[in-house]
Amino acid sequence: MGAYARAAGVSARGCLDAAGPWTISRALRPPLPPLCFFLLLLLAAPGARAGGYETCPTVQPNMLNVHLVPHTHDDVGWLKTVDQYFYGIKNDIQHAGVQYILDSVISALLADPTRRFIYVEIAFFSRWWHQQTNAMREVVRDLVRQGRLEFANGGWVMNDEAATHYGAIVDQMTLGLRFLEDTFGSDGRPRVAWHIDPFGHSREQASLFAQMGFDGFFFGRLDYQDKWVRMQKLEMEQVWRASASLKPPTADLFTGVLPNGYNPPMNLCWDVLCVDQPVVEDPHSPEYNAKELVDYFLNVATAQGRHYRTNHIVMTMGSDFQYENANMWFKNLDKLIRLVNAQQAKGSSVHVLYSTPACYLWELNKANLTKAMAVLQHHDAVSGTSRQHVADDYARQLAAGWGSCEVLLSNALARLRGFKDHLTFCRQLNISICPLSQTAARFQVIVYNPLGRKVNWMVRLPVSEGVFVVKDPNGRTVPSDVVVYPSSDSQAHPPELLFSASLPALGFSTYSVAQVPHWKPQARAPQPIPRRSWSPALTIENEHIRATFDPDTGLLMKIMNMNQQLLLPVRQTFFWYNASIGDNESDQASGAYIFRPNQQKPLPVSRWAQIRLVKTPLVQEVHQNFSAWCSQVVRLYPGQRHLELEWSVGPIPVGDTWGKEVISRFDTPLETKGRFYTDSNGREILERRRDYRPTWKLNQTEPVAGNYYPVNTRIYITDGNMQLTVLTDRSQGGSSLRDGSLELMVHRRLLKDDERGVSEPLMENGSGAWVRGRHLVLLDTAQAAAAGHRLLAEQEVLAPQVVLAPGGGAAYNLGAPPRTQFSGLRRELPPSVHLLTLASWGPEMVLLRLEHQFAVGEDSGRNLSAPVTLNLRDLFSTFTITRLQETTLVANQLREAASRLKWATNTGPTPHQTPYQLDPANITLEPMEIRTFLASVQWKEVDG
Repeated sequence: MGAYARAAGVSARGCLDAAGPWTISRALRPPLPPLCFFLLLLLAAPGARAGGYETCPTVQPNMLNVHLVPHTHDDVGWLKTVDQYFYGIKNDIQHAGVQYILDSVISALLADPTRRFIYVEIAFFSRWWHQQTNAMREVVRDLVRQGRLEFANGGWVMNDEAATHYGAIVDQMTLGLRFLEDTFGSDGRPRVAWHIDPFGHSREQASLFAQMGFDGFFFGRLDYQDKWVRMQKLEMEQVWRASASLKPPTADLFTGVLPNGYNPPMNLCWDVLCVDQPVVEDPHSPEYNAKELVDYFLNVATAQGRHYRTNHIVMTMGSDFQYENANMWFKNLDKLIRLVNAQQAKGSSVHVLYSTPACYLWELNKANLTKAMAVLQHHDAVSGTSRQHVADDYARQLAAGWGSCEVLLSNALARLRGFKDHLTFCRQLNISICPLSQTAARFQVIVYNPLGRKVNWMVRLPVSEGVFVVKDPNGRTVPSDVVVYPSSDSQAHPPELLFSASLPALGFSTYSVAQVPHWKPQARAPQPIPRRSWSPALTIENEHIRATFDPDTGLLMKIMNMNQQLLLPVRQTFFWYNASIGDNESDQASGAYIFRPNQQKPLPVSRWAQIRLVKTPLVQEVHQNFSAWCSQVVRLYPGQRHLELEWSVGPIPVGDTWGKEVISRFDTPLETKGRFYTDSNGREILERRRDYRPTWKLNQTEPVAGNYYPVNTRIYITDGNMQLTVLTDRSQGGSSLRDGSLELMVHRRLLKDDERGVSEPLMENGSGAWVRGRHLVLLDTAQAAAAGHRLLAEQEVLAPQVVLAPGGGAAYNLGAPPRTQFSGLRRELPPSVHLLTLASWGPEMVLLRLEHQFAVGEDSGRNLSAPVTLNLRDLFSTFTITRLQETTLVANQLREAASRLKWATNTGPTPHQTPYQLDPANITLEPMEIRTFLASVQWKEVDG
């Protein structure tokens, strides 16, 4: 956000219909109707292709070439909502109107054929595009064809890198890049990834960008200590080896640090939002400043050039929501270019030109970089940095999108089940609200499993008091239980019906539920456990796990993996950091962007918990109450190999005028030597070391926040023999601030704004003040742990979906019998393979992504890291694959036709990649590999 140090880019994923109707890509589809981080040496490889770079401007080989990149950074929601930004509404909050920016830029580009501009956010551009006349569209197509309007990045938004799951990143990039491919063909295909606003950058994001086919990646933000060191060592540009599993150069990506974030150099901003002086070249004017500005620019360019290795440097000329009056910018840039280049006649060796990130990258690739280059290592970021009314608007858009998904799923289930039934989606099931199950004496439960393997799932539904009979798809009665939770508020804690559902791969099972009339239920209520020092230890257990609780404190005391005979003392409870409002060292407060506690040691929410015990054949639970605003249920189901901790926090009290940042902490005696491990966007695992950075000597000024990292799906500690893994159900910040300990941030409520642009304290009211979530705890040997956390994380992200129906609906097709169970696969996928995407891409074509979800070295004694070969031809039950076309990760280029700029490294020549054989009956996946296909299919008749 321009002058403000934002902690994360806002990630807002638009819905498909917001982009207008899709056309069919002329490049990929027939005309159907609608670190291990290495020090790397960069050398321009012989024969590197110039595809897409033919329109780049001419440079001067013996001069310092300054590439001016006119651009605007248009947040898809920040201080204003998406619509307010696009239409220019509520300019009293922030002056910004994207539609006027694009209008103005196009007009300015047409005025001078040397001018260039880049645009990034396709959520905005697609909306603008659909409002244009056919004549204007042709004008824009011509500008794109000439390379004067260039798209960088090309995602629907510029996604956050810390709090995002890799599947969501791939989806939103595919959405934006498909629009560009459909609209402009290969002319509009971005060559450069452009993440100028996110705070910190994940290794997995770089890996995904490489697999998407990008030639390079530029970003604006990094740790100030890291940047200073890189500037001194001339290491501002490097190749990032972004995967320890994928064979080079699959995940290698040239990466450059922009010199000024994404802003212009000081005193050189000529926008309506800026206050810098325009170029005045009339020597008779009292405001004449041309010579002074030219001399200043030459000094700035020369100084910047000292920190980069080639005779090419880049300057970003733009910032947040700039170019609403593009003429102001371009008129002054025209003068600057002309006046600076005129100095060459007087001996200047600086050449200035309009350029783009792709053209700058192309010159770097040709420049024969011959000195060793470091790589980048920083991943910190925090999300949730929009104003409250913008967050509310995101929620509105998500709710609208959810409604569309419910209609789609209802229609699909009706066709596959053979019933035209009114389906009910219980959106508030996480807080035990589902009107149909709580009022109906009979109903059906349809449970859909999106995974490519079978799953057993415990269904929990709020019901009225009574006895219920549950029958499986074959009409057999299955074990069930009703758990009654005594409470003064029966609506907040209704009885819950439990039964285990067996779900086929990529399919659904239908269970029928009926209340037994006149039967009085046997209450299975939590029994209060008194706090007595002489009480025996309290345990819950199944055939795999035993969890023991301290009778004096009510806290978790130890966990035992009974299969491996592993016993680990584990103390888990909740603490809170007192949020800083500024101190003698800094006036920086903790806020939406900044986590800054006022002391290193957190305070306990409570030193003990009041506990109640539930034990039934289907569940064992310990209910812990720590305070009026913090509670937890520790839960264990039969057959479950992990411990489930369902926590509820809020509203956090701040009547004492202390902002609070609440954590769940696990303390063990494991000797972890300052190391802990987190996932990167839900995929590969990264080692973290306390108070350490691999590429510079860290001066740790924030011992708590400086050791926090994004946790998208899991965090773990290990002593090399035993491993404790905690999986999350959402992205959270996490750390290990002392050996044997790990912690996760679960909630925050703050009283002061951190002055990073939002101008609001983090003080949600209403339903947002109360948070409920889950942590899943695994104890295993270090060797076997990956099998558990990989498969469990997959199931947690793509959990089964529960849908209810009253029953008794009409037949969908009178000639076909109803179906109570269905699988979209003829055989389930092996555990190491994940079906990442299966989506319609046209009437007789589907988009298919398959990934190997284990990394090298994660065999777990089960050979799970070995390559896997699949027969796709007859894998699916509703269609047969007749032809495969392999594409890049985002399906905007055929893989056989895609080529990236080549960079030689100091690790020796990269191995030649063997062409993939596209036999649908013989598709091989290497560890951590994602393969993307456009599959021509022949549909089979579906009964019903």
